[in-house]
Amino acid sequence: MSDTKVKNGILEGVIWKQLLLFFFPIMIGSFFQQLYNTADALILGREVGKEALAAVGGSAALISGLLVNFFMGLTSGAGIIASQMLGAGNRERLNDSIHTIYAFSIVGSIVFAIVGIVASPTLLTWMNTAPELMEDSIVYLQIYFAGSLFVFIYNTGASILRALGDSKRPLYYLIVCCIINIILDIVMVSVLKMGVAGVAIATVTAQAVSAVLVTQALMREKELCDFSLRKIRFHGELLKSELFLGFPSGVQASMYNISNMLVQSSINSFGTDTTAAWAAYGKLDAIFWMMSGALGIAITTFVGQNYGAGNMDRVKKSVKIGLFMDIGISVVMGILLIVARVPLFGVFCEDAAVVEIGAHMLFLLTPFYCVYVFTEIYSGALRGMGDVVVPMVITMFGVCVVRVLWIMIVAKAFPTLEVVIFNYPVTWILSAVAFIIYYRYKIKKVDEIFKR
Repeated sequence: MSDTKVKNGILEGVIWKQLLLFFFPIMIGSFFQQLYNTADALILGREVGKEALAAVGGSAALISGLLVNFFMGLTSGAGIIASQMLGAGNRERLNDSIHTIYAFSIVGSIVFAIVGIVASPTLLTWMNTAPELMEDSIVYLQIYFAGSLFVFIYNTGASILRALGDSKRPLYYLIVCCIINIILDIVMVSVLKMGVAGVAIATVTAQAVSAVLVTQALMREKELCDFSLRKIRFHGELLKSELFLGFPSGVQASMYNISNMLVQSSINSFGTDTTAAWAAYGKLDAIFWMMSGALGIAITTFVGQNYGAGNMDRVKKSVKIGLFMDIGISVVMGILLIVARVPLFGVFCEDAAVVEIGAHMLFLLTPFYCVYVFTEIYSGALRGMGDVVVPMVITMFGVCVVRVLWIMIVAKAFPTLEVVIFNYPVTWILSAVAFIIYYRYKIKKVDEIFKR
């Protein structure tokens, strides 16, 4: 089969318009994906109590996020290769990369399910999970990990579709499955009184539906690729390339989760009210992260396709435009969250102490959102160019090492809630400075290579 250049808006259209067209479906999709967990927390907090809210939204959420985010980072190399091969017009290599990552997702999900189910009690103990939260936290984690196959397949398939320039269908599937999840939450918690177990079953069931839908979409996509279940298998060379690109991203994602687990352990020491408040804050905080993260994904795909096509001017312009967009998002969202912080927390829990603590957390952290956008946009752009090692190193130091040292030294010396959570602004600032410096260096080197 001969190679042909793919013509699309990402390669040729007006940059800001194309970024918005690609960004909005991803952002709305991220909103509905976050709504999975938010609905769980809201229904549990209102129907069962703050202990159930803390059990699902505290240590359990971070542990499941650690393993899932590591795996998704590991498989992100396939999306990078797919976007670059699409930009270069290499259809055969594009097809092989998709079949390889699907095979890896299936095998990997089985391994993660076994590890997660067995290790859940130990991991929760390491995180100083309160005794009254242990039973529910274990139940939630073990059911969630049992459905790892559906979680991994959906995220892998959605990532490939986005790499191909299709951000709409993953959105449609998320909307459908989010509705399914909410309906099942209400039935299992409010009607059947299944508590935390019901919420976990609802989430896994909805993820199973989304996995089927996204896989069918790839099978029907004949214009850009040829995906078939019968062709799913490992291609050794491509698997090595995908893991080479994906492993640093997996480590990078894990650094956030590992450091957040350490912070969660410190938060747990302040009691159930603080743990519940932190869990609710995480749901509100996610509104910004899903918007900024969606723009980071859009930049990765945009840069990946244009980098594969050799269009560096378009790469640089898209990054600048994306940066200004993300700064605007951070300012607007920060103001809105601060102004409405008390009623927003009241939606999750009626306990006055929980609402007061959570509102205080949000007031302290949201003004620093605008600093993090440099990390999100520049790391997304670097991934699109296939540079994943240095971003991993920056994240490992700026996020993991500094955050761990902060918790172990500064927070130990000044054991207050404010000192514990202020590690976030400190690490955001350090990481942003490092990414700004390295991105400028990288662009200069790439320009020199393309001019030869």
